[in-house]
Amino acid sequence: MAETALYPAVKRFLEAAGFRVKGEVCGCDVVAVRDDEKLRLSVVEMKSGFSLELLLQAVDRMRAADEVWLAIPLTRRGRDRDRRVHRLCRLIGFGLMAVDMAHERVEVLAEPGPYRPRADARRRRRLLTEHAGRLGDPSPGGSTRQPVMTAYRQRALACAALLRDGPGRPCDLRVVAPDSGAILLRNVYGWFERAERGVYRLTGSGREALERWPSNYLGPPEGPPRGQSSREKVEAQQEQSGGGCEAGNQSHPDPARTQPAM
Repeated sequence: MAETALYPAVKRFLEAAGFRVKGEVCGCDVVAVRDDEKLRLSVVEMKSGFSLELLLQAVDRMRAADEVWLAIPLTRRGRDRDRRVHRLCRLIGFGLMAVDMAHERVEVLAEPGPYRPRADARRRRRLLTEHAGRLGDPSPGGSTRQPVMTAYRQRALACAALLRDGPGRPCDLRVVAPDSGAILLRNVYGWFERAERGVYRLTGSGREALERWPSNYLGPPEGPPRGQSSREKVEAQQEQSGGGCEAGNQSHPDPARTQPAM
């Protein structure tokens, strides 16, 4: 599609807004002028589709114009339907219009002018919580086609490490994962299974996970002599800090005892 096919509809749209419109002025596709209290200069760059080149042309026009518009053909599933493109144009300050060639009309997708995106407090909170909760930097940026080592996965691995030597209770694991009861109960990765009421053990897939990610979890506390079970190791650590499973149960009820078994 030739860019000139967009011009008639764009010109009518601007003229309806009170502009005097002319095409191909000093390298600009469309230049429109309106006599308000202060002369207003509007520039429109037209392309057969949204592209980086179109954005760069519009950026160059911003220095001379009061407002800059991008005009592209209206499509059903193209970039003009992508809300990320709309937000990008608002963020930069461009107007975006989609030209319906069949009906010779213009659909305004973004108004030109300063823009501040609406704050997403929930997403911001999730980002900060996940960033603070991760141990080290286990997942290189840009990683694809492999599991992301999230803070939750690290805590689940820490629980698995403490259950490697034998079954244990959620309170045995709170030293490395405060939400150990929920982790064992939900069993998102299939690493745990119930040995008896309130007691969990490691599955084969859990042992495979520990072999796959040997350095991406907070291991059991150091100090207890070798030969102790995982539960005895943690209890020894808790006794040193002044509290055992009973003390932990008073302030942190075991989710496995209050929720139905999975």
